[in-house]
Amino acid sequence: MVLKTIIVKSAYSSPSLFMLLFFLTLSGIVQLKGQETYGPVPGFDHLAWHELEYYAFVHFGPNSFTDKEWGDGREKAEIFKPTKLDCRQWARTFKKAGMKGIIITAKHHDGFCLYPSKYSKHTIREAGWKNGRGDVLRELSDACREYGLKMGVYMSPWDRNHPTYGTPEYNDVFADMLTEVLTGYGPLFEVWFDGANGEGPNGKKQEYDFPRFNALVKKHQPQALIFSDAGPDIRWVGNENGIAGDTCWYTMHRDELFPAYDNPSRLNKGDEKGKNWLPAECDVSIRPGWFYHASQDDAVKTPHQLLIIWQKSVGRGANLLLNIPVTPEGLVHKNDIRALMDFKKLRDQYYRRPLFATSNLSRVNETTYEADLGKKTNFNCIYVSENIALGQKVKHFRVLAFAKGEWKQVANSATMGRKRILHFPEVTADKIRIEITGSLASPVLKDIKVYKTP
Repeated sequence: MVLKTIIVKSAYSSPSLFMLLFFLTLSGIVQLKGQETYGPVPGFDHLAWHELEYYAFVHFGPNSFTDKEWGDGREKAEIFKPTKLDCRQWARTFKKAGMKGIIITAKHHDGFCLYPSKYSKHTIREAGWKNGRGDVLRELSDACREYGLKMGVYMSPWDRNHPTYGTPEYNDVFADMLTEVLTGYGPLFEVWFDGANGEGPNGKKQEYDFPRFNALVKKHQPQALIFSDAGPDIRWVGNENGIAGDTCWYTMHRDELFPAYDNPSRLNKGDEKGKNWLPAECDVSIRPGWFYHASQDDAVKTPHQLLIIWQKSVGRGANLLLNIPVTPEGLVHKNDIRALMDFKKLRDQYYRRPLFATSNLSRVNETTYEADLGKKTNFNCIYVSENIALGQKVKHFRVLAFAKGEWKQVANSATMGRKRILHFPEVTADKIRIEITGSLASPVLKDIKVYKTP
């Protein structure tokens, strides 16, 4: 198949078709005659999601006040009383930290809703916060719009409070709750479904109607991508450490997956010849827990720990969803802010200014690309990418540097994907060569960048 043109429709932007195709052509998304696709390819919304790379997870709710990780649904709503809640502080902090969006726990396992749902009596309304007129989702939506961040929602189908949980009626209830969120707070870029399924207040478990829930998302937020163990758009990476596989395929056989799918290794690596575009998202918390606990104020991950996570998630072509639990007051804690800002400085120090960058790679043959650095350059890191709009093709490759009159291998790697960052002992060279040593189809590289990192 030859990719000649792509006609797209998306809520991410609304330029004329001509301008959109012009932009996509410049960015390498539209390839003309001679550029072959292979297997499943990402749509425009998937491509836009890949470009986000790094965004925030915010766990907030009754657990923030009870010092628990999983509430039992029996906590009184009145316990939710943030005294200084400031979603603008969240958005301002995350924007400065280089994040592109925020996903909020609109409803966790305890059933408590951070918005005044008509279909539950365990919500922010019953808490009496702001005289019963409070709505965290509304305040976050406004803050995201102000700071140019995208907004997403986490909705847990498990409900340890609702009396209908464990009955067919509950699927109607959850569908109605989901519809409220999907239609009440503007565009969403991601809807995050947790597959946890435990007992409700009546001692019964629920058989979730995920096909119905997914259909509601596509009806009301067609541009939003759906996350779960089974997708259908984004998959869990198989761990909560934020680490993608060294081999990381964006494709999987989606019909073989299901919520709470219990094969972390497969989720981590993906399926080499998967039938569906189902990229991995790496979720991890900046603290040991997902909700705020004062006892963990001195256990915030260091900037260097965060950098290693970033290199093993974004640096392996996945997206990084970093959880920052807000305090009972409703603020990002100063220790978390310090770590986020120092992490941003560290990323900038490493990767903001490449010594060399180009998308005009010379193709030596079907499997080899070269770049002339223009002068002898000392470097120890390379970023390389393939054009994933044509599919993910590269199985493994190696990097060679032309030093002292000969080509010397400095690194090798498994899958390439949208972004691959490799570090190696410092070398001095004036040319770089990328040799594709295994590929599913004719590879098309997009660009490379060369760095000297600390």
